[in-house]
Amino acid sequence: MNSCLTRHLRNGLMVLSAFLLAGFGTVLLNAASRTECRTIRSENLGRTVRYCAILPASYDADTSRRYPVLYYLHGLGDNESSLVRFGGWELVERLQEKKQIGEFLIIVPDGGRTFYINSRDGAVRYEDFFIKEFIPGMEKRYRALSTRSGRGISGTSMGGYGALRFAFRHPEMFASVSVHSAVLVENLGGDISDSLGRNSPFGRPMDIAFWNDNNPLELVRKAQNLRNLKIYFDCGRQDEFGFDAGTELLHKILEQRGIPHEFHIYPGNHGWEFVAEHFDESLIFQSSALAAKK
Repeated sequence: MNSCLTRHLRNGLMVLSAFLLAGFGTVLLNAASRTECRTIRSENLGRTVRYCAILPASYDADTSRRYPVLYYLHGLGDNESSLVRFGGWELVERLQEKKQIGEFLIIVPDGGRTFYINSRDGAVRYEDFFIKEFIPGMEKRYRALSTRSGRGISGTSMGGYGALRFAFRHPEMFASVSVHSAVLVENLGGDISDSLGRNSPFGRPMDIAFWNDNNPLELVRKAQNLRNLKIYFDCGRQDEFGFDAGTELLHKILEQRGIPHEFHIYPGNHGWEFVAEHFDESLIFQSSALAAKK
């Protein structure tokens, strides 16, 4: 693994300060790429949703070119700026400069604590927003490819859950999925329920049947048309929430179904430090899957 993202973690507060000073709805400039942070109106959610987009170096110069897009979903307690704060922006640039990845857009919506689903009570329809409004909106706002072959999805922790769920439910929309430390739990316990609190999208108390209906580990057992979906996932062996067991179970299910995938259990726990050690792997995986031009 390279350690450049680990180094950038130490610079996270500096990046965040620049982000805050720039103000929302403006542009952060870097040596090559730039990051826009804006809002989009959602009828399904009845409010505006914040997002940040990392645009490659050639985006402004080559105005006729359309780019693959990677939708990245953040974890519980993070937001749309997390990837910028924790150094993902700089890692993307370094990998592009070294020609280890091609150029593609990375777009991060604010997912709050939604788990990226339509909530049990119907009050928060995040999946409807993401599939029906956000992706079409981004493909209009930016020069993003609007084909399956040009779309990938990725995420960490809660965002890993969301990315796998979207990919397994909508394989016709995404060419690839990559996740780190995804929330993968076969038998729901109190720790997950308690961590979600009163605003759990799965109901309060937790509706176990509803959880199972949305669980990527259940969806992958039944999902069709996954053989053409490129799949990457990893987790830390010392994950505090035990998501490594769910990660290994996902590997076994895919293996039993004969579905190709890339899977790793590495030393490490749950958090950005683990992601920092392995985010380059998923970016390289996505660049290849999306056939991004170097």
